[in-house]
Amino acid sequence: MIQRVTVPGLFPPPGYAHASVVEAGTRLAFLAGSVPLDGDGKLIGEGDPVRQAEQVIDNLAAQLRSVGSDLAHVLVTDVYVVSGETAVLSAVWDVVEASGLSTGPHSSTLIGVTCLGYQGQLVEITATAVVPEDTRP
Repeated sequence: MIQRVTVPGLFPPPGYAHASVVEAGTRLAFLAGSVPLDGDGKLIGEGDPVRQAEQVIDNLAAQLRSVGSDLAHVLVTDVYVVSGETAVLSAVWDVVEASGLSTGPHSSTLIGVTCLGYQGQLVEITATAVVPEDTRP
């Protein structure tokens, strides 16, 4: 069972929870950063952080399916965006919100960074998710 907590008295987070709590014994998946590359290693959405965010979400969903989970069971994410502009970070966050990741809502940190690991990469998302017992591979 996932308990999502928004703390009274703290500023209400826009589309995410302050904390997620799971019962001991729950199986968790810790996912490596999802990147905007296709199956052949080609960068998708060159120069377009929104398109890259969409590809990252698609890849993240594939990672989750491979371990028997899905976007709705994500507890926490770190969303990295190569930009110092609030408008760019907000545009990427809009993709995250539209994806189903905020269904919980999950806990998240949105981070503007200088660069990421692949040439031209503008977005990366790491995640931790519950793997429900009835969907385990």
